Amino acid sequence: MSKKSFEHLNQIVEAVIFASDEPITAEQVRATVEDTTVAQVKKCVTELNHEYSQQNRSFHIIEVAGGYQMVTRESYAQWIKRLYVKKNKARLSQAALETLSVIAFKQPVSKTDISVIRGVNCDGVVKTLLERKLISIGGRDEGPGRPLLYKTTKEFLRYFGINSIDDLPKPREIEEMLKEDAVAPAGDEDSGIPIDDDLRAKLTGAPTQEEPEPAEAAEQPAAGGDAAE
Repeated sequence: MSKKSFEHLNQIVEAVIFASDEPITAEQVRATVEDTTVAQVKKCVTELNHEYSQQNRSFHIIEVAGGYQMVTRESYAQWIKRLYVKKNKARLSQAALETLSVIAFKQPVSKTDISVIRGVNCDGVVKTLLERKLISIGGRDEGPGRPLLYKTTKEFLRYFGINSIDDLPKPREIEEMLKEDAVAPAGDEDSGIPIDDDLRAKLTGAPTQEEPEPAEAAEQPAAGGDAAE
């Protein structure tokens, strides 16, 4: 392929990725462009990102949820947030995000196990996450009653801006993300609990800190008499 042809291919790949409203894989780009290969598509993305860097552009192409997506750079986040500050963005509640964290770390996992870890009933929250397509049914447990098991989806990866489940942040990092991103709406079905040390320990398998036994109260003397020896 000539240099001129490759530059034209760069522009086509750029246009396809830009026009896609969700992450698009190298294979999907190849199928759309047709007269190219997956290797050439990947090379185009590398060349485009190098070009964006050289020109100090405010955006670049990243890999997220197994595909390519064109996004603005993090250094411009504060201005992008101002653009959306007055828009009503559907947010997940604190309870939903905590339930999602449990599923992400323990998947596939049943609602019973989620409720045990969080300490509250999670039926309503799981329904919300299913409707938002952040989780899906991942089979059935082999135990009594064969309850449904839940796992995260590609939409989950998109929501958190990661390429695969291996890139999942550690519990403490997720806690910071929740503080920045989650504002529970009024009338939420479950007020939830903060991600404290006990919940983090249950997610990671670390032992929880046991509370000291309360000291026994000293015996009080009988009215008008001395304390018993």
